[in-house]
Amino acid sequence: MNPQVSIIMGSMSDLPILQKAAQFLDTMKVPFEMNALSAHRTPAEVEHFARTARDRGIKVIIAAAGMAAALPGVIAAMTPLPVIGVPLSATLEGRDALMSIVQMPPGIAVATVGIDGAMNAAVLAVQILAVSDAEVAARLDEYRSRLQDKIVKANADLKEVKYEFKTN
Repeated sequence: MNPQVSIIMGSMSDLPILQKAAQFLDTMKVPFEMNALSAHRTPAEVEHFARTARDRGIKVIIAAAGMAAALPGVIAAMTPLPVIGVPLSATLEGRDALMSIVQMPPGIAVATVGIDGAMNAAVLAVQILAVSDAEVAARLDEYRSRLQDKIVKANADLKEVKYEFKTN
């Protein structure tokens, strides 16, 4: 089984956030890999990863970073693959990371999800894969249908919640 998605984090301290992406990819039966790389502490390894990812069969990269948050942009500068940035709330409630990842120069794009939004990064990666993989698309459609069912059930459950002045 060869990975199609690569999840990159700066260190193991990022795993509690990134495991949400891993769990979703697992549920969608999308092969993935996870690596710890740092744009500042292991730049040569980041470059090697980024330049070889496509040849290894990777189709989408999820890169998480906090503080200076250079990792997603550095990877995007060295690969033609889509990169999804996940800003982490390491400092300044993640706003510094969000601004760093979002503000890329023209021609070097990084799709960016919300702060600590690893789950949505994985959903976006699966949506990208689903464009050319009917089996992944079917699993994504089923997932989205379950989301709808969950809200319909919640709305029905709310009808049973009673308050003196509640009208529905």
